[in-house]
Amino acid sequence: MTRFLPILLLAPGLALTALPAPAEEALPIAGITAELTEPRTVHVLVGEITAPETLQAAFPVGGRLTDVRVQVGDRVSAGDELARIEQVQQAQALASAQAQVSAAQAEYTAAKFQADRQAELFARGATTRSDRDSAADRLAAAIATKSQSEAALDQAQQALEDTVLIAPADATVTDRFGEPGQVVGAAQPVLELAIGPGFEAKFDVPETVLTSSTQDPGTVRLSAIDRPSITVSGHVSEVSPLVDPARGTIEVTVVLDEPVPGLTYGDAVRGSTTATDPARIALPWPAISSNASGPTVWIVDPATQTVSERQITVDRYSEGQVLVTDGLEPGEIVVTRGAHLLYPGRQVRIVETHP
Repeated sequence: MTRFLPILLLAPGLALTALPAPAEEALPIAGITAELTEPRTVHVLVGEITAPETLQAAFPVGGRLTDVRVQVGDRVSAGDELARIEQVQQAQALASAQAQVSAAQAEYTAAKFQADRQAELFARGATTRSDRDSAADRLAAAIATKSQSEAALDQAQQALEDTVLIAPADATVTDRFGEPGQVVGAAQPVLELAIGPGFEAKFDVPETVLTSSTQDPGTVRLSAIDRPSITVSGHVSEVSPLVDPARGTIEVTVVLDEPVPGLTYGDAVRGSTTATDPARIALPWPAISSNASGPTVWIVDPATQTVSERQITVDRYSEGQVLVTDGLEPGEIVVTRGAHLLYPGRQVRIVETHP
């Protein structure tokens, strides 16, 4: 021990000097250059072909259906018979009214002849004033009875006509609500008719789709589900102000510029739109980190090859990417892989660059 003591006293730095720490190796990462893009979003939904104007066809009186002469999809012309209800009572009432009219007509003819004859005799002084007045009263009563019976006949004829449902205009049958043997009430719909030309399509659109873009969707492309390559154009004509509380959807009506080949009212139709949002910086999902203040990204300084954390403002999240509105400038390099190993000032080495 005494042998080595002078050496330790002569070289005190040997005991106090620490070995230098090895240099930290640069962390390999993947990065992407921030660039402005115009995000394009394609929405595809399935709706139903409808008519711009529909009519619920119903009988003005109730009864049992005896015949429904049209099927869904049939084209009918104005005046065509669509359906019938039992008309036994109406036919009997018409026959009774016709008999009453015949009796009233016969009484009117006899009363008029008698009144004319009594008036002529009274003028010659061959009858009394009382007989003439009685004949005139009989004629007046006959006229009233004749008018009443004719009104009853018109009513009976109208009641019989009401048992037959007639197409009010050229139309297409879009739905049937009654079948033969079924009892229907007055004004209860039996058929639904599409009146006039033209086609519409109704879609139940999720509320988030309508609020995710501020731009007009423009042209809607429509096609049959099994033939997506054959399309026609349409445009949005109405957006319902109400949200379905159960499904969170809004009904949107699209007017077709021309019919979809092979489709008619009630058929399913495929509709698609493409919306272009204002220019944004789009980043892949792995580039986004977070801290207590919200979403962040790691920025690479090209001069020093070190990283720093940057707070960003996210416009919205979409499939596969995040749209950023604030916190980034075009041309900056953002770390997309390896961010979980970073801290401010960490030396990095870009080994992979995203397109």
